[in-house]
Amino acid sequence: MRRHFLILGDQLHPDPHPLLVDFNPAHDHLLMIEAADEAQHVWSHRARIALFLSAMRHRADGFRQLGLPIDYLTLGSHPHARLADALSAHLATHPTSVVVMLEAGDLRLQDALRQACDAAGSALLVRPDPHFLCSLDDFMRWAGDKPGLRMEFFYRWQRQRHNILMADGEPVGGQWNFDADNRQPFGRQGPPPRPQAPRFARDALTQAVIDEVRARFPDHPGSLDDFAWPVTLAEAEAALADFIRHRLPDFGRWQDAMWAGEPFLWHSLLSAALNLKLISPRQVIDAAVQAWQDGKAPLPAVEGFVRQILGWREFVRGIYFRHMPALAESNQYAHHTPLPDWYWTGKTQARCLADSIGQTLLHGYAHHIQRLMITGNFALIAGLEPRAVADWYLAVYVDAVAWVEEPNTLGMALNAWPGMTSKPYCASGAYIKRMSNYCSGCRYRPEQRTGASACPFTTFYWDFLIRHQPRFASNPRMALPLKHVARMSEAERSAITDYAEKLRQNLEAI
Repeated sequence: MRRHFLILGDQLHPDPHPLLVDFNPAHDHLLMIEAADEAQHVWSHRARIALFLSAMRHRADGFRQLGLPIDYLTLGSHPHARLADALSAHLATHPTSVVVMLEAGDLRLQDALRQACDAAGSALLVRPDPHFLCSLDDFMRWAGDKPGLRMEFFYRWQRQRHNILMADGEPVGGQWNFDADNRQPFGRQGPPPRPQAPRFARDALTQAVIDEVRARFPDHPGSLDDFAWPVTLAEAEAALADFIRHRLPDFGRWQDAMWAGEPFLWHSLLSAALNLKLISPRQVIDAAVQAWQDGKAPLPAVEGFVRQILGWREFVRGIYFRHMPALAESNQYAHHTPLPDWYWTGKTQARCLADSIGQTLLHGYAHHIQRLMITGNFALIAGLEPRAVADWYLAVYVDAVAWVEEPNTLGMALNAWPGMTSKPYCASGAYIKRMSNYCSGCRYRPEQRTGASACPFTTFYWDFLIRHQPRFASNPRMALPLKHVARMSEAERSAITDYAEKLRQNLEAI
């Protein structure tokens, strides 16, 4: 019997596709399946659905142009909501002894596919995904029996083993990171003239996908009006070239800054193409390093960007596969407050949240500081239920895949799982005021802790520290804010916790 080579929607690697190294078109068959449940197991943003479907259909056309035999099952060609059920039905009419695939980035899906193959009597051969610069086996060996894992040490190990930004065994520039040169606020004057974000015109295939998504998923969140993401291999390469030329030189300096009405700034906008695997991390890293070597981008900017790709992205993937399924249900602070409806609408009086969520609903995108220090920070200090927040993150961003979203949300943003960072990423309204202009014109005042004009971030920040003071007492990285808590009178602490509880009981009104 012929083998079926199953390619998932986030496995659209450039040619030669790594799954097909031993593919024999005389006997084997490619298989790609669209399934509605992949858009519905979380309430997915319509731009996320459209991106996956358009990229999959374009990639299938590329396989056809190479003359490869392919069965492509569209949403309308089969009655099954679950991808695994569609695979089962296909195996019933197209029996095979072996289904071959690259390891999935979602263990939920991987388990379902294995069950489908077992029921059909077909072996499932799962191969490592060479897209990544650290295999899962290598990550497990690096992690060993360490009780806590830190990205900084993993990143240095990655730099050394791949010889990236290294010279004679030492980091170029004499240091591993350049945070002191990076991560600056814009100040009152605001951002300097910004480069325009690249936009990719919709071809007929993409427009047809957008029309179909509007028809099939009318009640899903998010807009399709501004859809302009890269959906082909060529567009992904063009997006990389645009970033390297126009935004990388100032990326490091402004990577943590925020400004109302400016969703893209100097960010790469490559995460969706990377996570669909339309482009490889090595190609991205090499292009950035070459820009530094050619004198077209400063070392601090290049190092800061390389750290995101070589360090953080690979690190969270290892965390996901090492610590699931426990990671998925982690909730170390016992937070159970329901997710406010305005996370889905952006209709809140807090300007930072309204802007960050509003741009997310429009584009399916927010940059890493908006995700970490606005929507994530609020969820942490307000005590929102982690599983609901993680599902929201997986739903609303076009670049969201389980392996990257679960650790980033539950491990970093919410600190619900304690093994990933040395401290929670929590902050008051003062941080938001320093790094953005969101507080200008907002009805809330970041310097006020209680009262009708108090910034909810400030109230909840101090309430979070007060509530968990015993837990943080032995953490040296929390010593400074805890000193401020210690200087508060009992009356001040009670006023904060009482007002925080009042806000928590009526989050919809914020």
